[in-house]
Amino acid sequence: MSDTAADIEQRFQDASSKIAKAKTEIGKVIFGQNTVVDQTLITLISGGHVLLIGVPGLAKTLLVETMAKVLGLDSNRVQCTPDLMPADILGSEVLEENAKGKRSFRFIKGPVFTQFLMADEINRASPRTQSALLQAMQENEVSISGENHDLPKPFHVLATQNPIEQEGTYPLPEAQLDRFLMQIDVDYPDEKSERQILLATTNNDETKIKAVFKGSELIDLQNLVRDMPIGDAVVDTILKLVRRARPGGDAPDVVNEYVTWAPGPRASQALMLAVRAKALLDGREAPSIDDVIELAEPVLKHRMALNYKARAADVTIKTIIEDLTQDL
Repeated sequence: MSDTAADIEQRFQDASSKIAKAKTEIGKVIFGQNTVVDQTLITLISGGHVLLIGVPGLAKTLLVETMAKVLGLDSNRVQCTPDLMPADILGSEVLEENAKGKRSFRFIKGPVFTQFLMADEINRASPRTQSALLQAMQENEVSISGENHDLPKPFHVLATQNPIEQEGTYPLPEAQLDRFLMQIDVDYPDEKSERQILLATTNNDETKIKAVFKGSELIDLQNLVRDMPIGDAVVDTILKLVRRARPGGDAPDVVNEYVTWAPGPRASQALMLAVRAKALLDGREAPSIDDVIELAEPVLKHRMALNYKARAADVTIKTIIEDLTQDL
């Protein structure tokens, strides 16, 4: 029997209440990064993967650990280095011999077999190792020696990247970037928040946080996001925004002149899920056009690339997205 309107409304209210509790728990540890916390939660509620961009020391790792605890997810961390091999992430087969002398291969799972995988400084891993995550991020399974192995559910990758130091790094290819639902920039905290950080992290008191969700409940939340109604006006706005970001057609001059790589349909899908999750995060039962405008940059900016003329003219992806959202 299908849910009644009252049942659906109750599901939204219960979900919004638990999300608010999760934000409160995260706020006990993470100070001054409200936008980062909100956007990360939106991505996870949407069922996507996150790329965090920020200099060292901005609590990116702490954010990941805290999110995993609050959401009740098993987690692993991989420190990416140039000598990291695909097997170090996916796992490998070992040859074993039993008491009767019979030999057989046994698969030993790697750290990717978790619900919440942190890939720290992902751009320091070699392209071969980076590509090992592609199938996992898109299909929730990995192939080892021709055999497919399912990953736990839910499964999320939260990767970090240092935007400053580029020596010895391997830029993520477009196909890999497109797997991340959002690219979230982590900036320095304001003075008040940094004061809180100093007082909270330089004493012997340990802040304890508790799990608000379980993995199965997060899956239910992701299904609820997909069940959320979305108005035709919001859908039309998403289509207009993404399609105008592609050179040719109805694209504005600034796009035709400076953009070389534009967002594809996966960007539209990501934005559709993200605005629904944003509405749920805010306690609303349907997304608005304002949600599209607010989330346009983190969803689109890693799915676009500019040519050399843009650098010469001091044009950035951020300014182009701002121009595109002004007409919505």
